[in-house]
Order: sequence, then C-alpha cells, then structure tokens
Amino acid sequence: MDAAIIIPARYASTRYPGKPLVELRGARGEPRTLLQRSLDAGRKASGGVIPVFVATDDDRIAAEARRHGAEVIMTSESCRNGTERVAEAVKNAGIDAEIVVNLQGDAPLTPPSFVTALIEAMRAEPEIQIATPRLHCDEETVENLLKDRRNGRVGGTTLVADKNGNALYFSKEVLPFTDGKGIVKGQVPVYHHVGLYGYRREALDAYVGWDQMPLETLEGLEQLRFLENGWPVRTVEVSAPGAAFWELNNPSDVALIESYLARMGWD
Repeated sequence: MDAAIIIPARYASTRYPGKPLVELRGARGEPRTLLQRSLDAGRKASGGVIPVFVATDDDRIAAEARRHGAEVIMTSESCRNGTERVAEAVKNAGIDAEIVVNLQGDAPLTPPSFVTALIEAMRAEPEIQIATPRLHCDEETVENLLKDRRNGRVGGTTLVADKNGNALYFSKEVLPFTDGKGIVKGQVPVYHHVGLYGYRREALDAYVGWDQMPLETLEGLEQLRFLENGWPVRTVEVSAPGAAFWELNNPSDVALIESYLARMGWD
C-alpha cells in the first residue's frame, strides 16, 4: 500500500474527557458518536482502497471502533499527541505505507475531499515530508474564532504560510491580527488549520526522536515540533463550497457542530 489512514483517539482529553464517544445529532436527528463520524469520513476518502485504522489506548474507544467494523491498533498511554500515537500505531501494526494520514478524531465536518487532496499533493511532490490542509475562512468562521478567544476558550487553530505554501506558524490565537474584525480591507485574511496531517515515514521517525519543544508546549500544537526542528510543513489549500468546518474542542462546540450538520443536510 502507498497510503494508510489512522484515526488517533484518546479518552483523557484535557478540555473534553471522553470526546470520541460524544454523540452528535445529524440533520435527521440521528445520533452518531464523534468516532463513528470520523470513521465515516475516513472510509469515504479511502474509496475502499486505502486501509483505515483507529489507534487508541482506551478499551471503551476500541469497543466503539470495533462496533463499527474498524480495525483497532492499541497504543500506550504515554503518547502525548496524535502524531506520537500514529507513529506508535505504525510501528505496532507493521504498517509499511509510504504516506501515513493522521485523521484527527475531533473534526466530524472534515470532507473526504480534504483527505484525498492531501494524499494527491504528496503523491505529486515526493519531496513533501509533512503536509496539512488550510481552509480560507469565511467571515462567520472568523467571528466564531474571535468569540472563543473573547470568552477565554481554546478553540480552533489558524495558520500563516509563505508564498510557496510552507507554514510559517500555527496558533490558537487568530492570525494574522485583525483587530477583532472578520473582514479587513475587503478581505478575510485568516486561514483555518484543518486537523489532518500526511507524513512520510522519515518524518514520523524523526518526530518521535525529538523532545517536546517550547512553542509546541505553549500552544498545545503538535505540528510546531516539526517547525521548531527546521522541518517544513507544506500547507495544501482546500475548499468546500457551501460547507462549514469546525472542530469539537469544547463542550460548547456540540451545539454549533449540530447546527452545521443540520444546515448542510448531513445525517
């Protein structure tokens, strides 16, 4: 196989314990757990060709994954983030894929096309070691990001990149500075970072050999470890016309995500 999709999921989330098992109601009111919705996205992106795994250290999450027919890879409790868990899963299961996709288990609104866009970009440019999507925000999304910050909530992640698409920085703050506005000089200048990564095996092997770095620790963003060690992270611009994107970071996000599911007609 040249690619594999792994969904890292842990129960002991700092901001939202048990998050993968939280139920979200779709457009018809049908409840599905966050993990089930992540599996649905991964399977649609795989087209039945790319294998999809769930990596966890928790028996409750493993049972939920198996209930939906997923192949589970058990990992240790010592994994500090999704990238470390994915790297351990690759080792434990002997996965030999050239491209390993980390589909974060807290983004139920991730369109399958985002996953395929990432894989296609890495297939087209073998020099890319790490890639992640960036989504141009609309004004509503920027206002939601700013609202979280005003209310002291750690929510979505933004990024800034250079002209070649390589990331300059990722932050839980809203970057660049907009002075509290969604539109600046007629434009929405903010990019939402989609919690989805593609790695080549060399990048994963390097990552687990490094200690946690200061910016990674301050921001709580695993991808900053690559930047702090001088490894470029390619951002792949994606779009989803008519769709909304938001991640489940806090309990208050449940109502917002369910409203988006209803608006888009997603079951």
